[in-house]
Amino acid sequence: MEEAGKYAQRQSELCLRNDSIDRQLFDEYGVKRGLRDENGKGVLTGLTNISQIISFRKENGEEIPCDGELLYRGYDIKKLALGGIGRRYIFEEGAYLLLFGDLPDEKQLGEFKTVLSECMTLPTNFTRDVIMKAPSEDIMNSMIRSILTLASYDPDANNLEISNVLRQCMQLIGTFPMLAVYGYHAYNHYEKGGSMYIHRPKQELSIAENFLRMLRPDMQYSELEARVLDIALLLHMEHGGGNNSTFTTRVVTSSGSDTYATVAAAMSSLKGKKHGGANLMVMNMMDDIRAHVTDYSDKEQIEAYLLKILNKEAFDRKGLIYGMGHAVYALSDPREVVFKNFVEQLAKEKNRQADMVLYNNIEEIAPKVIARERKIYKGVSPNVDFYSGFVYDMLGIPRELFTPLFAIARIVGWSAHRMEELITTDRIIRPSYKSLVTKRDYVEREKR
Repeated sequence: MEEAGKYAQRQSELCLRNDSIDRQLFDEYGVKRGLRDENGKGVLTGLTNISQIISFRKENGEEIPCDGELLYRGYDIKKLALGGIGRRYIFEEGAYLLLFGDLPDEKQLGEFKTVLSECMTLPTNFTRDVIMKAPSEDIMNSMIRSILTLASYDPDANNLEISNVLRQCMQLIGTFPMLAVYGYHAYNHYEKGGSMYIHRPKQELSIAENFLRMLRPDMQYSELEARVLDIALLLHMEHGGGNNSTFTTRVVTSSGSDTYATVAAAMSSLKGKKHGGANLMVMNMMDDIRAHVTDYSDKEQIEAYLLKILNKEAFDRKGLIYGMGHAVYALSDPREVVFKNFVEQLAKEKNRQADMVLYNNIEEIAPKVIARERKIYKGVSPNVDFYSGFVYDMLGIPRELFTPLFAIARIVGWSAHRMEELITTDRIIRPSYKSLVTKRDYVEREKR
């Protein structure tokens, strides 16, 4: 291992020299870097009935920025979330909608929830033999290993019939909370010296309730805590189909690969810090702001420090105010709009009003600072990641589980897209690359 590291360090210079490509060549050949055009808009690569993002409206032939909308199977996410207010949990209803295309009635939802709860189980000794065997601080890696191992327990792992794929997807939706929480407890026990808690889920509880029950030593949670987490899961379960991990799901599915390998690939994409780890960066930034801003109500002091961050003079010196702006939305992220009301309720219950003041002031000030300094005129607004990390922190969820929580929600969207890809497309996704290779004469080894 040590020699390999030294060798790789020396040889990496060759990689840097031979694998670098002049960025001007991308423009010269009309290549869309990152499958995006010069304005950052994604290149059209497919069709979907699953969800839609609206951030512009057409007026006199021009695209005008508008408040963002997110539609699940045509239904506004805001109305879906409001439908969960009261005594109902909404994640399972949203999962039914994305998987099957229609809102369920009471009977359909009850049957689906029963089946989903029965899926919240793992093979005998799986927790001991797989999850606890090699604990890792990176819970996403732990989950990926578990997902791939689950294929060994499935006699129909490679069967691509829709009924079988649907069965596999529902089983993964049901087991994801267990894989995440048990993976964390194994790491916390073996690597950090904490106590070990392996609580079994209860079939009559929702996914959100079971997550909190399995995570906490005393298995206790308030109704508001579970409902806020439930809403967070609903808001994160799907996002338009063009995001990196969902596209990965489509690509791997198109090759004819099995469900476990496909979901493991999507997980590998989501764990990248440019994708699923955004709320962690917000939390790290907020820690830094708290360390340098003494009065959370002093807007001038907050603006001055945000300006330092933007000018690469503070925090990670990348010049980014994390949680602000989005690649798709212009004026507002509908998920953030829905979420904020629940965030404020939880902050009150947890006596975190001072932090809420800080978040509110940053939400007000940061877009103005960014627009002024970066000369961005389309509008800058907070995205859902600006608040999600704060919520998880108030719920006592360790940061190692922030991205896995994203996966617990997004597995639903991946499942829907996998099935749509299998049903509607019979061609492997195979994009083209322009080769810059020039032919060279072969030189005998003795003469090199």
